[in-house]
Amino acid sequence: MRIEVAGAQAVPDSRGKSTVEVTLSAGALKATASVPSGKSTGAHEAKELRDVDGGVSAALAHVTGEIARALRARDFSSLHELDAFLIELDGTPDKSRLGANAILAVSIAAARLFAQEEGVPLWRHLANAYGTTPRAPHLFVNVMNGGAHADFRLPFQEHILVVGEATATESIATAERAFGALGEMLRAELGIEDLPMGDEGGYSPTFRELARPFELLAELVDAHANTAIAIDAAANELRAGEGYHLDRDYMPTELLARYVELVETFPIHSIEDPFAETDPESFAALTEAIGARVLVVGDDLTVTNPARIQSAISAHSINAVLIKPNQIGTVSEAAEAVRKTHAAGWATICSHRSGETDDTFIADFAYGMGAHGIKAGGFGQRQRREKYERLREIEQELGA
Repeated sequence: MRIEVAGAQAVPDSRGKSTVEVTLSAGALKATASVPSGKSTGAHEAKELRDVDGGVSAALAHVTGEIARALRARDFSSLHELDAFLIELDGTPDKSRLGANAILAVSIAAARLFAQEEGVPLWRHLANAYGTTPRAPHLFVNVMNGGAHADFRLPFQEHILVVGEATATESIATAERAFGALGEMLRAELGIEDLPMGDEGGYSPTFRELARPFELLAELVDAHANTAIAIDAAANELRAGEGYHLDRDYMPTELLARYVELVETFPIHSIEDPFAETDPESFAALTEAIGARVLVVGDDLTVTNPARIQSAISAHSINAVLIKPNQIGTVSEAAEAVRKTHAAGWATICSHRSGETDDTFIADFAYGMGAHGIKAGGFGQRQRREKYERLREIEQELGA
């Protein structure tokens, strides 16, 4: 396939921040992709290229300039070959020269071109290309936002409802009912009609007691079958000296004991980033304590990087990995991160970012990779809902 850059432009993400959108063509085929941007980020993520004012003009210039010229000069037989070429073209370990945002937008758009060439939906092409078995992922719906996504009105960044019905369509229906019911519960609890919302489309109440959001979600789980609770602690943001600050100051062993208490008290399915990326020993200790019952998920610890995932496997730090393609910068590397995680017998959860676009790639990726779950946010933003709608469409394509 000979690929041409048909266009590149800045588009606003869900927070109004500029991000990269790319359109590629190959003969009569054409595909577009836009990439998200994170707010709570790990130190080892691939690097977005941002202008001094926060814009993306330099990244766009790389797409329409150096990348476009390089793509026109050769044919590509697969997405894996194209991604390897982009990595070599950039020449840095973190994609900081051309920008991970520029490279990933090209990679995703190219994935769509190869799917069109094969004559199959994107999720099917990804499964064929990387040897995975597609399946409907559990929904990890961010129903209450806190942390850096909501001015720390709640210490933990995400309180999540996990829904695991037989199909994505059934899971979405359950999640929508539960999300509406939680809104009514919070209005009654707080005595307000207009609930504040966080960056990821979930409600953002303020509670002084750490346990109260869990109590409300436990009521929700009791009322809705095939559901459970998950949290993203985003503990990088909670780090305070040698310990952590939530409702009070905790040393690592005290915070570990608090997590164990929560797991023993509430129907918790997973805990993401319970400790900072600089505290891997605490990850391992928590996994040893609760890993037989609960998913301990690495995000900032692993940043979708196969090498860092291998280190976590060797250290038995976690038993599940969050997969965010823009943390690593190409579709193929994200697929390799999934492969390595599944080979260890661990679960993967594919995730959006706090600054999202209308692009629904993550839904196809989660379904095609056979991920355990997908994090796509709450139902309070269009950019989140569209990921769920794409899961419905995929099930229709699967039936056809």
